[in-house]
Amino acid sequence: MSRRFHLRYMLPWWLAAAGIVAPAAAETLKNWFNDPFIQVRGAVADCPQPLGPLTNEEEMRRQTHWRSERGTTCWLAGQCDKPNSYLYDAPIARSVQAHFAAEPGFARNSSLWLTFQRRFVWVEGCSADPAVDAAALETFVRAEPYIERVIVNLRTGGGNPPYPLAPPAPLGPQPAR
Repeated sequence: MSRRFHLRYMLPWWLAAAGIVAPAAAETLKNWFNDPFIQVRGAVADCPQPLGPLTNEEEMRRQTHWRSERGTTCWLAGQCDKPNSYLYDAPIARSVQAHFAAEPGFARNSSLWLTFQRRFVWVEGCSADPAVDAAALETFVRAEPYIERVIVNLRTGGGNPPYPLAPPAPLGPQPAR
C-alpha cells in the first residue's frame, strides 16, 4: 500500500479520533457504499462504538472515484476473480461473523466491531484484558479466505480509543422531515 494512499485514507480517521476534526452537527452521516459493519463482541460496557463506514456526503463524493479505481485494480491485475474487490466484502463479512459465532475467542473480555472494505477488515473496539494480543486477533480474523489485510485498532485498559467514534444516538423521537 502506498504511503500516499495510507495518508489520504487514514489521516481523516486519525484526526477525527484525536478530536481535531469532527463532523458538523447538521451533517448526515451514512454508510453510502453499504460497506459491511458488524459488532461481533460486546463484553466491555463502556466501549464506544466506532464510526465505521459512516461518512458525510462531501466525503462520499471524494471517495467515489478512488473507490472505483482501487476496486477494479485487483481484477485488472489478475488478483481477483470478481470485477471489483468490494464485491468480496459481504461474503467475507458473513464468513468472519460465523467464525466469531463458532469460536469463543475474545468473547469474555472484548467489544469488537468490524468494517469491511475491498478485502480489508478493520477491527475496532476495546479489551478489558491488556494481555489481548492484537496479532492474535489479526490472525483470528485473517483465517477467512480472500482477506487481503487486517487492521486492528484496539483500546486496552482506559483512555481514548484509537479510532474515530460514531456520533451519539439521538435521544427520544425525532421530528419528521
